[in-house]
Amino acid sequence: MACRITSKLAKPVILSMRSMATAAKEVHFTREGKVGLITLDRPKALNAINLNMVHQIRDNLMTWHADPSVGVVCVEGSGAKSFCAGGDVVSITTSAADDSAALTFFHDEFQMNYMIGTYSKPYVSLIHGITMGGGVGLSLHGKYRVATERTLYAMPETAIGYFPDVGGSYFLSRLEQPYGMFLGLTGHRIKGADLKHLGIATHYTEMEKLPALKSAIMASDEDTIEEVLASHESPIPGPFTLGPQVDLIKHCFSAPSVLEIFSRLEEDGSEFAVKLLKTLRRMSPRSLVVTHKLLSEGGNFSYEECFAREFVAASEIYRSGEFTEGVRALLVDKDNSPAWKPGTVEEVTQEMVDRYFESSGKQWKPL
Repeated sequence: MACRITSKLAKPVILSMRSMATAAKEVHFTREGKVGLITLDRPKALNAINLNMVHQIRDNLMTWHADPSVGVVCVEGSGAKSFCAGGDVVSITTSAADDSAALTFFHDEFQMNYMIGTYSKPYVSLIHGITMGGGVGLSLHGKYRVATERTLYAMPETAIGYFPDVGGSYFLSRLEQPYGMFLGLTGHRIKGADLKHLGIATHYTEMEKLPALKSAIMASDEDTIEEVLASHESPIPGPFTLGPQVDLIKHCFSAPSVLEIFSRLEEDGSEFAVKLLKTLRRMSPRSLVVTHKLLSEGGNFSYEECFAREFVAASEIYRSGEFTEGVRALLVDKDNSPAWKPGTVEEVTQEMVDRYFESSGKQWKPL
């Protein structure tokens, strides 16, 4: 993927170490040698990103891209619990009466994700702790992703009436199949070692070695970063934990529809299959069907096209009220009883699904 970032777009937001500290309370930007460091700093919110943070990260990435003295970019989360638990969906769904605030967030976040994926300089993500949703978009598109035994990865969007966005239709559809479909529909949580097995993480480092690795990264440059990461790797502890379920996952999640996935899980009848079926029946039915279509077709579309399709789908799913209802039930009122419309996968019509793939004037383009 060729880098689409141009120097004329770079905004000189980095004035000095002092100005960086005062202007960025939720995300910090520091320089050391040839490395630019991004630190997400909302530990009480598990470093969830909001629109202000998206804009700051995007603008600083453009500035560093245009700066020949920057050779490597590294991103981390503050605190011990989380790299980034996702987008701040509560504020997204409650900040405005119409869809303008939400669509602005999705539009600009996708631009940031795309920029990371097309960045011409090595981009290193230290994905220690919770890494979900928007946190996946902030990390997975970069060249290097370093996981630890405390990493907890998931794309749990179907549980809140949404779908795996931030480029999920691109990268999940390109995992060894059908693992992408399995992860995207179920929101199954994966730990650090398994991320390395799946190729989602490029490196695995034990938590106790992370401070030494970070110090070495900060002393590196574009020519040495790969050697630095390799020299700090730890052996992967144990086999792939989903190994015993590989045959079930391949058989059930390669099905041509969500209804057929349900049918195959019911037919299997194993403890794991029953658990998965119970999980899937809690998800938004229309989110499941839209996600299945996005991931089934994602391999046929380019990187840019996947983001554009996701923006169209995001626009419709917000207007439908599913996303707002899911956030209300799971994160605001926390009654865990979302009133999905329709209530079952069987009731999701083709007409409903088609609306998620008709632009209706909503367009997305990279910077």
